Amino acid sequence: MQNAGIAALGLDWRYTAAEVRPEQLREAIAGAQAMHYIGLNLTVPHKLLALDMVDVQDASASEWGAVNTVLFEGQNDNGDWRALHEFETAPQNLRSHGFNTDADAITQSLREDLGMEVRGEEVLLLGAGGAGHVAAMKIAATGVKRLFLVNRTVSKAEAIAFEIGQRFPAVDVHVGYPQNEVDLVLNSTSLGLGKEEPLPLDTSAFALNQSRAVYDMIYKPTETPLLAAAKAAGCKTANGLGMLLYQGAKALETWSGQTAPIDVMRAALKEAVYE
Repeated sequence: MQNAGIAALGLDWRYTAAEVRPEQLREAIAGAQAMHYIGLNLTVPHKLLALDMVDVQDASASEWGAVNTVLFEGQNDNGDWRALHEFETAPQNLRSHGFNTDADAITQSLREDLGMEVRGEEVLLLGAGGAGHVAAMKIAATGVKRLFLVNRTVSKAEAIAFEIGQRFPAVDVHVGYPQNEVDLVLNSTSLGLGKEEPLPLDTSAFALNQSRAVYDMIYKPTETPLLAAAKAAGCKTANGLGMLLYQGAKALETWSGQTAPIDVMRAALKEAVYE
């Protein structure tokens, strides 16, 4: 997806993957900066850790409490910080600038794939990890009517509920399963990556036919056990492909300063995921 977008923009860049252990993340970010990388994407479990490792947090990172995109910048002769690709020779002073492109991607995908605006609706959110935290804050900020939080470790869900109560007091937030129907079940857990894994919710506590729609952030497999069960229950369903696309497109725009070629990136993503 990213390499297709980079090629379409005519950039002489290459997007590669590297596995980094959490205890070596700070060293990895510093190394990429020293080697004048344009930027980085971070995924689980690095998004929360990176908040304290970047030199500067964009408002998006501070607002949603996670970093998934890093832009490396240099200081020019006027003292201004600019993206590294704007320099002909390597600047002396460098810094890492952390962004979050996940939050907006969630609501954009929900809008396009499920026709849901979230505002004024009732949502059951499964998971309170990094992705769950970002989703909860974004949904609360968007103006959800009622939000239910379910997580294996209840204290983590309670911590998010407390934060929402402080930041978005108008939102009616609860820890635990709803007693009545909801508009959306949103899975932010990793349960479903394997076909033999259990569902991320207790169907004896909440039946899927009590929800109008189900969104699973997992995009591979394209139909998780949760989505298969939701479809059988008559729910409208969508996987996380749209979220992946839009967070990636925003990251490319952050690095390049250009408009991302969405159609090119979507086609490359579908070819890779659905092959």
